[in-house]
Amino acid sequence: MRAACEAVPTHPPREHVISISTPLSPSVGAPRALTDVYGPGIAVCARPASGAAANRHRNTVDALSARPIAVAGDTPVICSAGGTDPALLDQLRDGGLPVGDDLREFRGEAEFAARVTEAMADGLLISMEYPQPTSLCPDERVVKTAQLVGYLNNKASISTFVDPRFHARRSVVQRGDLAEAAPAEKSWVLKAATNDAHGGSLDVYLHRAGEQVEFPAFTDVLGEFVVEEYLHIARNWGIQLYVGPDAVARLLAVTEQRVDATGVYVGGLFGLVSPPPADLLAECLAITQRAADVGYRGLCSLDCAETRDGQLVMLDLNFRITSGSIPLLALQSVRPDALDGHAESVKLTVAAPLAELLDHVRPALAAGGVLITSGHDTTRTDNPVMLSTLQLLVYGDDPDDVTARRSALEAKATR
Repeated sequence: MRAACEAVPTHPPREHVISISTPLSPSVGAPRALTDVYGPGIAVCARPASGAAANRHRNTVDALSARPIAVAGDTPVICSAGGTDPALLDQLRDGGLPVGDDLREFRGEAEFAARVTEAMADGLLISMEYPQPTSLCPDERVVKTAQLVGYLNNKASISTFVDPRFHARRSVVQRGDLAEAAPAEKSWVLKAATNDAHGGSLDVYLHRAGEQVEFPAFTDVLGEFVVEEYLHIARNWGIQLYVGPDAVARLLAVTEQRVDATGVYVGGLFGLVSPPPADLLAECLAITQRAADVGYRGLCSLDCAETRDGQLVMLDLNFRITSGSIPLLALQSVRPDALDGHAESVKLTVAAPLAELLDHVRPALAAGGVLITSGHDTTRTDNPVMLSTLQLLVYGDDPDDVTARRSALEAKATR
């Protein structure tokens, strides 16, 4: 694996497409916890590295580190103390989830580095879901190198792994050329191009022709961007896959994405979703196998779509634990029958103690058809901002009822 990881150059040619014919691989038992995906001797670290962008989005990066707790199983997780509130852990266990039994919590930057160092000293390999500096995680102590993880998640690298048939029209531009490449009179999508993979802090910016251009904050801190054609999407999928220790890419499930009026992801649809065309699904598996062949191991989610005029496109490659993979592992673990019905994920965020947010959702939990999949409370860290987050899954047989119950939870939480 190390030799394959090191074979990825710092700046590989973006338009060189790896050509591998990959058949659909039958799943060898659906994974229910991180241990089923990563195998033994691995510690998962799902926190983006410290940096200017990450520091501005401290709430996001800490919550990301805690997200795998509920489905960790025997896998050690380096996680924010915001996700280890005893009442929250009790609620997760009450839901039947395989909550991690080796949670290595941190409250700030120094403790985070200490937990990573301790895990390596214990003989564990680190599965970083976002790139960490080699000074903290040397290449020989990781499952996949920071260089590989950063490159796979860089939005400028998508053409390397995707067959040209599924390319959207996009170009990589430097900051000095951005104004010319993104004119107000045309519609376009702007994405950050960086190997740093900040996680939740670098948004996608959609511009419609004729509107005023207001470049997002990430254009002030980065030097390279992707300008992509503005697509009119009919169906939008998140294809959830994983690569186990045997280096074989396997399909976990197909999900659909819910987006708000501005095109930002707000949750997923699980269970009985509209199936993607077979050749698009096969390409997603082939992409994941290409990544596996150069050293990737772990979960991933590939965002793809069908446009209103019938075009099939790959939008984003997310080679990390995502908000789509956690609910699927949770359902496989405690309610696999729910995948024969309908489910929707939802994130609730309030500027209040986590105890209040848990009280808010307990009636829905008692009524059934709702599962907490993760949570975070900043007051348990050294972050001075009070913010509590819960991620839940609402499931049932009737899609309209599922949507109504999910909407009710969102509405009550924002009052």
